[in-house]
Amino acid sequence: AICTISRQYGSGGRELANILSKKLGYKLYDRQIVHMAAAQLGISGMSESQLKEFEDNVPPLSLKFMPFYIFGMSGAKPMNHKMFEQESEIIRRLAKDGNCIILGRCADAVLQGNENVCSVFVCANDEYREKRGKEVYEGKTLKELDAENEKRARYYNYYTGKKWGEASNYDLIVNTSNASLDKIADAIIEYINKVQE
Repeated sequence: AICTISRQYGSGGRELANILSKKLGYKLYDRQIVHMAAAQLGISGMSESQLKEFEDNVPPLSLKFMPFYIFGMSGAKPMNHKMFEQESEIIRRLAKDGNCIILGRCADAVLQGNENVCSVFVCANDEYREKRGKEVYEGKTLKELDAENEKRARYYNYYTGKKWGEASNYDLIVNTSNASLDKIADAIIEYINKVQE
């Protein structure tokens, strides 16, 4: 089975993905996909923060990104388009390789229609996210967490044409506000097992 996880910033989605990975014995793919894509595009020298900026700047790109165009038969393509295409290709390949968990990267949309894919959206109420912002995200405020969510939503909406976080895009929506991540992981595993019987 493949489990894709999209998450609100501050909802504990990454931690939940790690717990699921351990419980299921599945590989977890996250930022590695970005680095694999960058390597294949020949831009592996870029720093993590530069790669992050690619994802935060959906077109129209600011002028500082103008040098990052790849020219091919079809004319110029902005590098972040190429990155998205490359990441999608890697996600499809990883899904063919067997059981895994893919965090973020629009994987739910990329793998839509594939069998044995369970797409999960992880959310939480503001109070929970605010608390995690202070304790887990180095004192980030709710406003900062929300700004990060807006970037995720913009990126997802731009590349998939769908609305990030909309219930009908996912198999399962879990709210982490009122139960332990461990219990939620067990419930997701139970769901996956039941659906794939």
